[in-house]
Amino acid sequence: MNLRRDVFQAIADPTRRAILLLVASQAMTAGAIAANFDTARPTVSKHLQILTECELLKQEQNGREIYYHLNAKKMKAVADFLEPFRELWDDRFNKLEAIMKAKMQEEQKKK
Repeated sequence: MNLRRDVFQAIADPTRRAILLLVASQAMTAGAIAANFDTARPTVSKHLQILTECELLKQEQNGREIYYHLNAKKMKAVADFLEPFRELWDDRFNKLEAIMKAKMQEEQKKK
């Protein structure tokens, strides 16, 4: 059975998010990535496969080694999708902060 993987299903897993953070600054081999986790290497390989299928990671052959690095274009698409939600929550928190400040000023005036 061939499942079509979704980017958001991929990043829902904390281990896969940790892998994305690891390779965000530099390309790494599967072994180097696996060394950062207390799980079996085949488990990490499965996570890498999922991230690669979703195009969040790209593979680059360098001699006998395969390096994984972040696919910035795909991550930008994810960020673009999330941006309206971030703006919505920023607006809500700003309104809450304004209400709290007004309430604190009221309390100060009563004293």
